[in-house]
Parts: sequence; structure tokens; C-alpha cells
Amino acid sequence: MTSPPTGLGLRIERVSRRFGERVALQQLSLAIAPGAAVALMGPNGSGKTTLLRLISGRDVPSTGQVLLDGRTFTEDDEWVRRAVAVVAEDAAFYPDLTVFEHVWLVAAAHGAGQQSSMLVETALAAFRLDDHAGALPRELSSGQQQALLLATALVRPRRMLVLDEPERRLDPDARDRLAGLLNDERSAGVTIVMATHHRELADAVADHVVLLREGHQVAAGPPSDVSDIET
Repeated sequence: MTSPPTGLGLRIERVSRRFGERVALQQLSLAIAPGAAVALMGPNGSGKTTLLRLISGRDVPSTGQVLLDGRTFTEDDEWVRRAVAVVAEDAAFYPDLTVFEHVWLVAAAHGAGQQSSMLVETALAAFRLDDHAGALPRELSSGQQQALLLATALVRPRRMLVLDEPERRLDPDARDRLAGLLNDERSAGVTIVMATHHRELADAVADHVVLLREGHQVAAGPPSDVSDIET
């Protein structure tokens, strides 16, 4: 029996990101060990989403470098598509596909083959969407739509999960289920990097919290050591 793959390691070296005159990140350095769970926290506009886009290969830094397992990359690299699953703020649905078809397409596109249907059924059950498998995304509540986005991550191959406010629009029970699922991912060796405004989720999942303000890292450490967080 082969062991599951280890999570990906990440190094962010003196990274800055500018958009015209606006500086979203300034000289940020961060190392994330394989299998770690890191929560990025801070007020809106602090640079969390920009950093996640760099980590997932959806954007490139203005200065500095981001290294995934020691090499530069983009989201289009085949090895990245096989290893990094992203739930982004700007994710969109296929409007004419049912919930089941939507998730099945993601699974099939990432090589699940004959296992696609089984993976989809498991993911939908995990997020309590199995009773809505035949619905269209627009027929779901906002919380169920967020759950659908999260379900797509569970049918992809992954050594790293990159999540932008995964708790968004979820009710308390769904947030608790999300925390449990993310801890299962950690136990399987998957690296987790998430931006969140929800302190309870960070406490439940992360072993390291990075606090950002105005593009700067202002605190970092175990959740118990980074306690004064304004989100």
C-alpha cells in the first residue's frame, strides 16, 4: 500500500505586489512547511486575497518570488493543476449544469475517470448537498452555493488547498462541518492556506496565523499567540 503524497511546501521571498500606484503587498516573506495549516487574517484590503492569488499561481509578484516545492510556477502548469485545489472569491458556476453535473465535470476534468461519480457523491454528502444534486446553482441558497464551491475542491487531486474565506455565507453548523473536513485534510498531509475573518475557524484548523495590515505582515505565530486581531 502506497503512502498518500505529502503536502506542498511554500516559500514567499520578499514579495511585493503593486497595481499602478496602489501597493497591495510590501516586502512579504513567509515559509509554509508541507502539511501545515496557515490562516491569513486581517481587515479587508490588508492583502489576503492578493497573497492567495500569488500562492495559487493566478498572479505574479511585482518583486520577489513565490516558490512551490522549490520552483516557480503558474496555475496553468500541469503539475500545479494536479496538486493545488483553489476555492477563490471570484469563482463562477456553470449555470446550465445541475449541482451533480457541476461537480462531476470538475472531477472528470482532473482525471478522476470512473471514480468521478463516487467522488461527487461523497463530496455532496459532506456538504449536505446530496438532496440538491439535481438543482441548478441559481436555485440554491447563498450558503449552499458556497458549499458547492467547496465541494469542487474535494473531488480534485490535491496536496495543497488554497481557500479565500471558505466560511463565507455558511451557517454555524456548516462552518463546524467545514472545520472538521479541513482537519481531515490536514491529517491526510494536505497543506492548507486560507484567508478568513472567522477567528473560531482559524483556532479550530490552523497551527499558524499570519496577521496582515496594509500589505504588511504585522504578527505571526500559533493562534493563541496572535490574539488581538481586527478583522
